[in-house]
Amino acid sequence: MSSKSIREADGKALISYFLSRSPSLSKKPVPALSHRPPPKLAQLEFLGRESIESVLAAAEMKYPWLLANGARFVAKPDQLIKRRGKSGLLALNKSWEECKAWIQSRAASNVNVEGIDGILTNFLVEPFVPHEANEEYYININSAREGDWILYYHEGGVDVGDVDAKAAKLLVPVDLRQYPSDETIIKTLFKEVPADQHKSLVDFINRLYAIYVDLQFTYLEINPLVVLRADAQVHFLDLAAKIDQTAEFESGSQWAIARSNDALGIAGAEVTGADDGPPMVFPAPFGRTMSPEESYIADLDAKTGASLKLTILNASGRIWTLVAGGGASVVYADAIASCGFASELANYGEYSGAPSETQTYEYAKTVFELMTRGAPHPDGKILFIGGGIANFTNVASTFKGIIRALVTFQSSFHNHKVKVYVRRAGPNWQEGLRAIKACGEEIQIPMQVYGPEMHVSGIVPLALLNKTPKVIGEAPVVSSQVSL
Repeated sequence: MSSKSIREADGKALISYFLSRSPSLSKKPVPALSHRPPPKLAQLEFLGRESIESVLAAAEMKYPWLLANGARFVAKPDQLIKRRGKSGLLALNKSWEECKAWIQSRAASNVNVEGIDGILTNFLVEPFVPHEANEEYYININSAREGDWILYYHEGGVDVGDVDAKAAKLLVPVDLRQYPSDETIIKTLFKEVPADQHKSLVDFINRLYAIYVDLQFTYLEINPLVVLRADAQVHFLDLAAKIDQTAEFESGSQWAIARSNDALGIAGAEVTGADDGPPMVFPAPFGRTMSPEESYIADLDAKTGASLKLTILNASGRIWTLVAGGGASVVYADAIASCGFASELANYGEYSGAPSETQTYEYAKTVFELMTRGAPHPDGKILFIGGGIANFTNVASTFKGIIRALVTFQSSFHNHKVKVYVRRAGPNWQEGLRAIKACGEEIQIPMQVYGPEMHVSGIVPLALLNKTPKVIGEAPVVSSQVSL
């Protein structure tokens, strides 16, 4: 599973479209829900290709409801920024002219949000929903090994506080035949909610959870969730969500249809992708712009059940890692920093979940191309090929991909004076280590190879501080050559 954040506008489009179309999980018969009208979600993107004024003018053509007399709106960045209200990045109850002025003063500009610098390029404008503070609630659904947790609190908004500590919680088991009854949901979650809102809220949660499962969400938070006392209408005002990117082959058409021009009420706009809607966008966290190489690995990751992650920390750094397993990648990065070389750590990432030989080759090739780009460093470079001991990725298979990449880049490795330190365990580790050591000897790359007897706390100081462990020897040398 690859859990990736999506934009607020996309999450709202999915829920709005499927709220009446996904089956309710209630054990009681429920009346059919009439389809909601297309959501009013004006998405504005400022990437420098067009002036700010032209983007705003185009928005008025694309979303004519922005020009309705007396209409009031909410404007905010849509870039995975948390606590926008407390950072002054939320315009509430504004006219369209006021929203335009507010956006113009911030679009394509650099801002600092909680210590992170980034450029505001994406904004969301939507209708303002007048309501009272006591009509705001909080809901969160998140996935865990034992099932999905639903958290609910009878207060919402920016000052909701530590909901993990005070929200009511209900675990939905993996086996949906054990989905809780309406009575259990009401008794567990709605103790502080007026009884006249129970019916609309329990129906909303049943349908919302059905969407969560059907559309492969892994995390969903709505704060505030507003239930108007006058008519019990439910509105989701602020939303954060993650979905399983690897489920695109299964749910991609649903993600696209809910975000199509027709579903969003956009008349006359050109179709932007397959299945009558655009493919889902997985934006980088605020403050980060993905490099072409990072985007390539992210695209590979999206097409496999394995996990392939790559983040460039310092493209000119001397120390590079090719690590199997998310836990091991953390340990290697921590060990490198502990040795005083954090400023030289070039990348952070991992390959795990049994990627194929070809996928591993593409991942390693991308790392090696980055590592050997530009002028050689006078002190050479260091590459750690590692992983944890308790790892289920086949070492022999994935090392075939790494060996192919080593052979491809052998000249570049020589030019950049790359030294390789291998420490690996897991299924077929002996075969994998023998093969990679034979490869290093054949292409004449300085390489030291160790198995599970070597600790990460040993191999990193060995490579960086020349501290040799006393009782640990290298993996056995093979006399036979491997086919490269």
